[in-house]
Amino acid sequence: MVARLHASRLGGTAAVPPSKSMAHRAVLCAALADGVSRLSNIEYSEDIRATLGAVAQLGAKVAEGPDSVTITGRGAASGFATVTRPVFCNESGSTLRFMIPLFSLTAQKVRFTGAGRLFDRPQAIYQMLFDRQGLRFTQAPDGITVFGRLRPGGFTLPGDVSSQFISGLLFAAPLMESESTIEVLPPYESRSYVELTVAAMQRFGVKVTARARKNGSVLYRVPAPQSYTACDLTMEGDYSQAAFLAVLGCVAGGITVTGLDPASRQGDKVILDILQRCGAKIKPLENGYQFARSLLRATEIDLADCPDLGPILFTLGCFCSGETVLRNAGRLRLKESDRIDAMQAELQKMGARILVDGDDVHILGTALHAPDAPLSGHNDHRVVMALAVAAAAAGLPALLLGAEAVNKSWPAFWQVLQGLGARVELD
Repeated sequence: MVARLHASRLGGTAAVPPSKSMAHRAVLCAALADGVSRLSNIEYSEDIRATLGAVAQLGAKVAEGPDSVTITGRGAASGFATVTRPVFCNESGSTLRFMIPLFSLTAQKVRFTGAGRLFDRPQAIYQMLFDRQGLRFTQAPDGITVFGRLRPGGFTLPGDVSSQFISGLLFAAPLMESESTIEVLPPYESRSYVELTVAAMQRFGVKVTARARKNGSVLYRVPAPQSYTACDLTMEGDYSQAAFLAVLGCVAGGITVTGLDPASRQGDKVILDILQRCGAKIKPLENGYQFARSLLRATEIDLADCPDLGPILFTLGCFCSGETVLRNAGRLRLKESDRIDAMQAELQKMGARILVDGDDVHILGTALHAPDAPLSGHNDHRVVMALAVAAAAAGLPALLLGAEAVNKSWPAFWQVLQGLGARVELD
């Protein structure tokens, strides 16, 4: 799909979609619980549909409503269904990494398939853990096959890899035969995502404790066997998606974003602190924030705990006076696209001045111009949205290829942008 963006006057109010991170976790906990759970404020993005499909293969019953889903869980691992076909994870790294330890508890041979760059993303942590227990873990360009039941015990993981590995083990640990510990070594990156996992597990009645150790590591202790307990839960708004509208508002002005919990534990809520350091005018509201047009200045940003903000922070840097520096950006190369190369290449078509030095990115604020060639979305939802914000905020016409990638996380993105006054034609 092609998006044709035209120069427009922007303003108004928009609601953000529900948190994808929270929805993944809630769906999974509900599927593992005894009883019926109703999850409200759900958006059926491609990633969430992948997780819903996976838990159905575990044996959970899934009944979809317009904006809510009712899940009847299978309870203990002994109630899991026989896996008769590959588990399709689409392009969702969360689905794949959360499900591998859980499906191993079936003690069956299970194959995981996907799409896009999913199996280009590293899985060495699970390879190591399965090898240590003498279990089968085979990765090929088109999928991963596991065979054998993970056993409880002491797990030690580096903290500078995806937090999804830690979360995957945490979800499975209560269903094992005895207690497990998971030690995460420093530096511990993306810890906020693990804290969301622990909060979700506790909401569904599972006990998890965390303790900082003298060596700088964090030790999670999960008693077992435990049972997840069904509950009803409403998903809060997504700060990682709100970041796109927040940057747009601070550059173009007059945008109110609703559906956000000011007390949220989402790590990407840090977008508010980043924008304030850049001089943004932000007014807190009862269920959101108002973003006014601001004179923005450059700052230094550490992406270690908020890598999903990377693409929109590239865009932000273009509108800040001075030199914006993104530190610890290396993990952006391991997403749906190489987000560093993608954002550098596409923003440079609009005159952006970007220098990449290893894991650091330097962005010099400059006036953007209409792109001298069509923009490519690189089959990456966050790249597409960040480029759309760049063009819309600068008031520039642009042709953006691969606009359908937003379906991965925010299917209504283009409609929301149009609701704010953007003239967008979708072909």
